Amino acid sequence: MAVDTLTESVAESVFECVGNTPVVALNRLFPAPDVEVLAKLELMNPGGSMKDRAARHIVECGLREGSIRPGSHLVESSSGNFGIALAIAARVHGLRFTCVLDPKAASSNVAILRHLGTEVDVVTEPDGLGGYLHTRIRRVRQILASSPGAIWINQYANDRNWQAHYYGTGAELAAQLVRAPSYLFGAVSTTGSILGCARRLRENFPALRVVAVDAVGSVIFGAPAGPREVPGIGASRVPELLSPAEIDDVVHVNDFDAAMGCRDLLAAEGIFAGGSTGAVVAAIRRVLPELPRPCRVVAVFPDRGDRYLDLVYDDEWLAAARQRCAN
Repeated sequence: MAVDTLTESVAESVFECVGNTPVVALNRLFPAPDVEVLAKLELMNPGGSMKDRAARHIVECGLREGSIRPGSHLVESSSGNFGIALAIAARVHGLRFTCVLDPKAASSNVAILRHLGTEVDVVTEPDGLGGYLHTRIRRVRQILASSPGAIWINQYANDRNWQAHYYGTGAELAAQLVRAPSYLFGAVSTTGSILGCARRLRENFPALRVVAVDAVGSVIFGAPAGPREVPGIGASRVPELLSPAEIDDVVHVNDFDAAMGCRDLLAAEGIFAGGSTGAVVAAIRRVLPELPRPCRVVAVFPDRGDRYLDLVYDDEWLAAARQRCAN
């Protein structure tokens, strides 16, 4: 009797589909000779962003070691993408999840969170720096105090955040790239993704230079605080994970330039990306003329564009951002 040797490839949950994202050359957007710009399309993760990796790694490690138990109550402050990733993790693993948001969260993100069964808690009072991060964290602490046994994921200080990208995004890039890249560009908020990728890639490519793409108005690298409208990039506090010695350069990008980066990427490459990705595109465009030739750049594209339709892809929002950033 013949034996069927074929093996089915069926994932047990959508979270098993996280990772193994492709790398694509951006030859149409960056056609200059002696320049190669490659993009790791983290926006193709099932939850729409690279935050899927951190949420999966943090939750599943916690479940294995027992620090997170079946039915546990997770709490986190998020501008949207990490909240959605945690909401998927909570749904898959039967956990309760409260996500603390602020008024800048995209309405689509809030709707997705609610449909995933997340308890959405929206703060409305800005903090002393004009943002909401400190207010959100205060609310997280209040929830923890009133909910015995609740667990704060705390992506800004959780080492499993950068480890998710060391063992995930960075390890994949190390396997996908045979020739050494000269530069790594990555958007920053918690700094977990850029540090995890850099630490892994430098094991293969020790001469790699790491460029952090931050938002104008973010205080991560000591710049003055200011208003920011594009969620998911920058922060109004310095993350505990930050290791400045591992970052070679920082490029600050304003809301308008980030939006134009999104639009130009879509027009040239057909890649429908979010605001953080647009900021990375804008940073590469600004810095590229100054880089030595030949030059090979690898960039992490963290988010997709459907949740930014009422922001960077809205013409009225863009006009207001242009005027605001010109002042």
